[in-house]
Amino acid sequence: MNINKNDIEFASAEEIKSFQEAKMRDALAYLQQNSRYYQRMFERYRINVEKIRTIEDLVNIPFTEKKDLQLFNEDFLCVPKEKVIDYITTSGTLSDPVTFCCTEKDLQRLAYNEKKSFECAGLQPGNILQLMVTLDKRFMAGLAYFLGLRELGASVIRVGNGIPELQWDTIQRIRPDSIMCVPSFIPRLIQYAEDHGIDYQNSSVRKIIGIGESLRNQDFSLNLLGEQIKSKWDVELYATYSSTEMGATFSECEYGVGGHVHPELIIVEIIGEDNLPVADGETGEVVVTTLGVEGMPLLRFRTGDMCAKIAEQCPCGRNSYRLTPLVGRKNNMIKLKGTTLYPPALMDVLNNTPFVQNYVIYVQDSQQGTDEVVVKVGLNAEVVEENARFKDHPEEIVNELKNRFRAHVRVAPVVQIASVEEVQRVNFPPSARKPVKFVDLRGMKNEECRM
Repeated sequence: MNINKNDIEFASAEEIKSFQEAKMRDALAYLQQNSRYYQRMFERYRINVEKIRTIEDLVNIPFTEKKDLQLFNEDFLCVPKEKVIDYITTSGTLSDPVTFCCTEKDLQRLAYNEKKSFECAGLQPGNILQLMVTLDKRFMAGLAYFLGLRELGASVIRVGNGIPELQWDTIQRIRPDSIMCVPSFIPRLIQYAEDHGIDYQNSSVRKIIGIGESLRNQDFSLNLLGEQIKSKWDVELYATYSSTEMGATFSECEYGVGGHVHPELIIVEIIGEDNLPVADGETGEVVVTTLGVEGMPLLRFRTGDMCAKIAEQCPCGRNSYRLTPLVGRKNNMIKLKGTTLYPPALMDVLNNTPFVQNYVIYVQDSQQGTDEVVVKVGLNAEVVEENARFKDHPEEIVNELKNRFRAHVRVAPVVQIASVEEVQRVNFPPSARKPVKFVDLRGMKNEECRM
């Protein structure tokens, strides 16, 4: 991999921190001058931004939360509307979507961010990447990846998501060396190839970059989904973490030991239950301050995502800090039979179970005041039919799935078998842009709960 040693990520940790603090001071001055929302905040809390000199000083500034963006959306805009050239919204999977306005400078920043992230994952001019992500429906992700590949000088094939037949037709016609998609789609690609006699092991694809889902455990070993993919398809696997709000991507390098921050684009704090930064290596909530955003910059935005920061140098030579794979979202934490876990741990088991076609996880309040978790699964009829133990014995299917949960997360939720069609209606409601696989009913009245 070609490495630019002049990149700030290869500077010393002290130089990176000083560099970020200079960028932070510029960002604060910009907000003071241009953001109605932050002008009110600074006045209300009597914050003199000129006294916020170091990253440690950020604790003196209140957090920005999702509800603030929902209630005062236009007050975050720092430019006249005629400078906005692209409107984007968050997915709204867990709450009402938020609109973000991007200027030409913001799109250039997105392109730069993704160029650096693709370089981190080993791509360079001459590579061909098949993009299995939508560019429409107001998504930032697909647009950002496309702009980044252009900036890098690599080739891109815009196929969009889903449709294994079209994906394989494209791979066989154009022969990309890399693909980018949601990791749980890969088993479907493999299954289609096996069912139709496609020699995927000897295809042109050598690298898979995953988005939106984790491929690794907290110790950086492959999780069940990652192992499932790797055992079937000998390709390089890279995981990424990003969000619309921060307009930045944390991408793994070839060593797969965390997502690298791009220091010129974002500052990350990891916050504990006391709302103060935790020590490096400890899990907490990701809080971000964007750098270089012109349209709608954010200051100390609570993402709700839980992970840890790693400060020591990466084997690749970068000194910029890294983030561990996400544990889950703070608000989605589940207390099940005395065990604390997050939905991704349950999803990893389900994604790696051959007889599960689709699923949805519900969590609701129990009469005992604890969390009750119900997993509804649609079954892969062919796999069930071929297994004498499962055929005509749904109780065996339930027991097998519970044993898999106990083996990997120590506890087992309630398991219910439903039709694939019933689960699919929950996964893909008319207005959703992402599959709905987790439904939180806690705090709702009985008449509001529908499982």
